[in-house]
Amino acid sequence: MNELILIKYGEIALKGLNKGSFEDILLRNIRWRMRDMGHFKLRKAQSTIYLEPSDCDTFDFEEAIDRLTKIFGIASISRALVVEKTLAAVLREVCAYLELQLSMVRTFKVETRRSDKQFPMKSPEISAEVGGEILSHFPGIKVDVHNPELIVNVEIRDFGAYIHAGSIAGAGGMPVSSSGKAMILISGGLDSPVAAYMMAKRGLALEAIHFVSPPYTSDRALQKVETLCEKLVPYTGSIKFHCVPFTEIQEAIKEHCPEELFTVIMRRLMMKIATTICKESDIKALVTGESLAQVASQTLDALYCTDNSTDLVVLRPLIGMDKTEIIKIAYQIDTYETSILPYEDCCTVFTPRHPRTKPKLYFVEKAESGFDFAPLLEQAVRDTVCKTITL
Repeated sequence: MNELILIKYGEIALKGLNKGSFEDILLRNIRWRMRDMGHFKLRKAQSTIYLEPSDCDTFDFEEAIDRLTKIFGIASISRALVVEKTLAAVLREVCAYLELQLSMVRTFKVETRRSDKQFPMKSPEISAEVGGEILSHFPGIKVDVHNPELIVNVEIRDFGAYIHAGSIAGAGGMPVSSSGKAMILISGGLDSPVAAYMMAKRGLALEAIHFVSPPYTSDRALQKVETLCEKLVPYTGSIKFHCVPFTEIQEAIKEHCPEELFTVIMRRLMMKIATTICKESDIKALVTGESLAQVASQTLDALYCTDNSTDLVVLRPLIGMDKTEIIKIAYQIDTYETSILPYEDCCTVFTPRHPRTKPKLYFVEKAESGFDFAPLLEQAVRDTVCKTITL
């Protein structure tokens, strides 16, 4: 039995003359994610990638499909039987290949896609012949063209005829790294891992930066964030993780700045450190998990003050989402249970009792200039520890 996986993409097909470069990035990402799956061949044609294992009997199709569903740029995935491009071959194999699925339903229909226009029969004619063959072998089921329990797909393509019973939805979006690279400011909460996932879906490769404040934050809190990154890697690819010591800076803010401005000044200094590290690696954007008006530091005035601390693009994919929407995605990408572990992160250290919800940039900058933070920021950049988190 000669099986393979048909991988189809959506947005990439709309890229015109640039489509080839996006396809090449997607192929590279597939090879990386499947690199320990054994020998297989990839080829592309007609907005489809064909993944052909060298040995179908030993290849783990279920594991491969599970991995493929997490690769951005893929619209759908189908495990299919490839046969000779003749009606006789399709009729000979369809019932045996789909016996299990057909034996479990009461209604079906056949959908045919004839990409090879040189094939002598038209799609409706092929569907009628295949449907008749199925009815002759499974007399207990009937055709329902409006609401079938099973759709039998026949695709007549350049390289052969393909039989499968429907598709599995892919992750969609654009291939990771096709849109450049950004830095995600990742805490241990629900929001930033979801923000990372959403920007990876738009084709951004990601590095991550996290701030630690021992002894106020623990090693378990750091491990929690690294675990969140590990859960993101199947979607984002390997993540370079920057761990920044932030204790002295936070203590200086507490000592020298007004309490009600503590959070916004802390966010500004984090942005400045992240910006310095980004410019060393030619990263052009920062990503945060902020959602408008969710907390005091995420009001419009506070975000304006934060943005003025960097000249990089600041991307906030969650800006218009509520917590219920964010939690839904966190469950989907399996970060929820890790995110709610009760370990303190540095964003909760020295939290002001009455934070200013409408800070003015002039007063924030004046308060920040009351102490020379530059040496502490430079030292934090020098003391940053980096590691690569991968599968």
